[in-house]
Amino acid sequence: MPFTPVRRPARAAARPAPVSLVVLTALMLWLAASTAGPSAAQPAAPAAPATPGRAESCPGLVSAVPPRAMPAAFRPAALAPDQVRLTYVGHSTFLIESPRLVRVATDYNDYVKPPVVPDIATMNRAHSTHYTLAPEPGIKHVLHGWRDDGKPAAHDVTHGDVHVRSVATNIRDWTGGGTVRHGNAIFIVEAGTLCIAHLGHLHHTLTAQQLAEIGRVDVVLVPVDGSYTLDLDGMVEVLQALKAPLMIPMHYFSRYTLDRFLDRVRDLYAIEMAETPSLVVSKATLPAQPKFLVLPGR
Repeated sequence: MPFTPVRRPARAAARPAPVSLVVLTALMLWLAASTAGPSAAQPAAPAAPATPGRAESCPGLVSAVPPRAMPAAFRPAALAPDQVRLTYVGHSTFLIESPRLVRVATDYNDYVKPPVVPDIATMNRAHSTHYTLAPEPGIKHVLHGWRDDGKPAAHDVTHGDVHVRSVATNIRDWTGGGTVRHGNAIFIVEAGTLCIAHLGHLHHTLTAQQLAEIGRVDVVLVPVDGSYTLDLDGMVEVLQALKAPLMIPMHYFSRYTLDRFLDRVRDLYAIEMAETPSLVVSKATLPAQPKFLVLPGR
């Protein structure tokens, strides 16, 4: 018997939903998606366990935490004439702001940038995360911590109420295993009533002449990785020679690296963990006893 297909009655065409209902439904779905936590079908991946022996690369950034959103407008509160605002941007980059809002960015590079264009950018030669060859045009003073002719960079720049000078140090030759003379600079920023020293990519302890050129400092920004820069014992020797009341760590690549350094100095200095990456400091608010203040990177 030939097969005769059964014909089903055709369904009536669905009527389109009113435009207002479509818009309302889309809005409700968008709100639900924006406020919901991780999907049950796609649970968040567990955090990787810490691996103390893991190799750490200097071009790596301050930590594995996703960067915070930068504000579209950066309007900090006004500073008193004796105050300075310090913001840890990440890796070796700090934003230093004077009472007249002159802004200095340390180790300015293409990867870790402050939320505003600085007036002065200091750089060091060690790796691409410490300098850029294409700084933004709005920067008024670009200060390299090295010179191509091998002579020491000897900056002495005044802009508004900020004075920046440099003291040259050597760095390792990563390719030949020797020394690159004057490849790094310690930049001293004088603003408000404070002298702030950024040690850059320091590879050796300081000579008596270098200490004399640096002079008295109130705040030291310290690389604490203990391997790509100076080893831990050597860095402690530098800090004890500088005798600054306030020290802020930088240039670490994991919490393990930071904790390793803090454990080394815990018996020598007080340690405070800040909740925000910025602080306002003046001569009057410096600690009575030398202290490490750990700022979270942005």
